[in-house]
Amino acid sequence: MVCSLQGLLSFLSAPLLGALSDVWGRKSFLLISVFFTCLPIPLLLFDSWLYFIVIAISGIFSVTFSIVFAYVADCTNEKQRSYSYGSVSATFAASLVVSPALGTWLTSFAGGQNQVIILASIITIFNLFFIIYIVPESLPETSRKTSWGSPISWKQADPFASLGKAGSDPKLLLLSIMVFLSYLPEAGQYSCFFLYLRQIVGFSLLEVSVFIAFLCIASVIAQTLVLTCLMHLVGHKYTIIFGLIVQAIQLFIYGVWTSKWLMWTAGVFAALSTIIYPAISALVSKNAEPEQQGVVLGILTGMRGLCNGLGPALFGLIFYLSHVHLKEVGSVSVAMAATSSNDIHGLGGVSPVLINGTMSPTDISMHEGGLFRGLPFLFGVIPVLIALVVALCIKDTNSFMKKSSEHNSLNVL
Repeated sequence: MVCSLQGLLSFLSAPLLGALSDVWGRKSFLLISVFFTCLPIPLLLFDSWLYFIVIAISGIFSVTFSIVFAYVADCTNEKQRSYSYGSVSATFAASLVVSPALGTWLTSFAGGQNQVIILASIITIFNLFFIIYIVPESLPETSRKTSWGSPISWKQADPFASLGKAGSDPKLLLLSIMVFLSYLPEAGQYSCFFLYLRQIVGFSLLEVSVFIAFLCIASVIAQTLVLTCLMHLVGHKYTIIFGLIVQAIQLFIYGVWTSKWLMWTAGVFAALSTIIYPAISALVSKNAEPEQQGVVLGILTGMRGLCNGLGPALFGLIFYLSHVHLKEVGSVSVAMAATSSNDIHGLGGVSPVLINGTMSPTDISMHEGGLFRGLPFLFGVIPVLIALVVALCIKDTNSFMKKSSEHNSLNVL
């Protein structure tokens, strides 16, 4: 319920906050998004119900990566942008390798989870000061549409206004649909996947930990080297198509087989599929005017936020209807709880299976006669294939979101 509310709020707010960053600059909104994204972390020390309320409300401001991508667009040219977007996503994947190990070591050394929460809070404070004093503003004054003193009308603040503008532009609309269709199964998959490995496939605690590290490292390689090579060789459109194909393959493997070696093989395809969002973002950014980067990337982030709410609920429902019940006992991970509130998941998001690097106790109640234990993964192939058809219909040209076309303008402010 909390994830659904958080995703809905992110869906409504991301385009607006992105548009406002086109007006007032990136730095202030980067500061706001990081602050509210990390705000729930210290609350874990106090009251659990307050934590869940704040983490739901934080979805309004969980648009960090759309602001970061707009920042990158301000500082790079078109040729550098896809690599830069991949590098940003790869740093997130790299953090998922370091943070569980650090949490495990700190828990073992200090003997409790409170120290992990305190360390995460200190890192958040450092991050905020880094933004304030080190990170420069990337959007030139001449590229801003208005000034700080200009009034903002209700019509301009309408969260549906930018979405309506997206609907008026066929190419951006198709790209937004593609993001929704590809990320819906991805968000659902990573909300339960590591429990699935543990309880259905039979991975040990160590094997799950190693698999997470492998997936993160492979994703870093995919979002830097593989993404750059594909962009140079085949361009944005066919890079996206390649990502969708490997995503469909890995979902199919997870849905049909439960062999351990096939899980590792599908993990390679899962890592390669993480290039989809950076490639789509690069294509959208390439076709947008400098003063429109925030709003168009915010629209894509909003779609992902919506999937973060719908995907886990959809997968949970299909598991329930197919009589496969994955259960987790114990408190959720501090690191993963904080991660889940972010708006772009470099790996599509991670289930709260880890408790500072260790697995919580689990049990399983499963119908023995089920034909496919991984039915949600098979279902996830369908929207990915539809997204593939949508991708084939998109022309890789600089033909939309230009100032010269009054009807296609996305200037919502």
